[in-house]
Amino acid sequence: MQSLILEGGTFRPVFSCGIMDCLLDHKLYFPYVIGVSAGITDGMSYLSRQKGRNLEVFMRYRNDKRYVGIGNLMKHQSLFGLDFVYDEVPNKLLPFDWQAFYDYPGQGWVGVTNADTGEAEYINCQLLDKQCTMLRATCAIPLVFPAIELNGKRFYDGGLADPIPIRKAIADGCDKHLIILTRCKGYVKELSKQNIVAAKVLKKKYPKLVPLLETRHLAYNETVQFCEQLEREDKALILRPEWPIESFEKDLNKLQAAYDMGYQMAEAHLDEIKAILKPSNK
Repeated sequence: MQSLILEGGTFRPVFSCGIMDCLLDHKLYFPYVIGVSAGITDGMSYLSRQKGRNLEVFMRYRNDKRYVGIGNLMKHQSLFGLDFVYDEVPNKLLPFDWQAFYDYPGQGWVGVTNADTGEAEYINCQLLDKQCTMLRATCAIPLVFPAIELNGKRFYDGGLADPIPIRKAIADGCDKHLIILTRCKGYVKELSKQNIVAAKVLKKKYPKLVPLLETRHLAYNETVQFCEQLEREDKALILRPEWPIESFEKDLNKLQAAYDMGYQMAEAHLDEIKAILKPSNK
């Protein structure tokens, strides 16, 4: 089985959206799609086969204060307007094709981090509700979001426990992978001030998150190295930006350029992507 792996990164996955729209244009559908945070959130429009939808969301609402802005902190304890982003946009303003999504002939998985255990969990996309609760959970960056409750559990950003869920895909039987990263080649993550502060703030309420926050950079770098080893073994193709994309990029021209870069990169690697999707002779 072949997997599509989607890294998060707030607005950086606009690059990934270009790749996924190219896949849709060429009717290239992966039987297994998994990701975290904004990566899998944008991946939902790939599963619903709505080319261009993600880009239109960015172009219309990136600089809308209802979407992201300080004013949302009072109501949602988040920079993002959670009800606007995860309810009003997909259900009213730029309708998500729920039926096409549920009819997708493959698996979709959303990675989340259990706030109480510190463990990665993976939720079947088919269980997505109309308020997109699992997507709120996978995008819940500590200090920027509150913990999100789902099925009696509390969750934070899936990227904390498993930033690039390649090992989950392998465990589920995938042996060929298209891995979409949102950082440039050579990027090395360091311990961030945000994670240091988050560890201190959350230590009392969610002590199991502290080790994750303090070592997240090490786990990320090791996972990237693992992905690169898979690529050397001809088990994966990694696509990643040629130039850095800011996580909270506001310039719509730069977002468009990042999307175009992704689309063009996928076009340039179409033969390799088709080879990944070619049925195995095993």
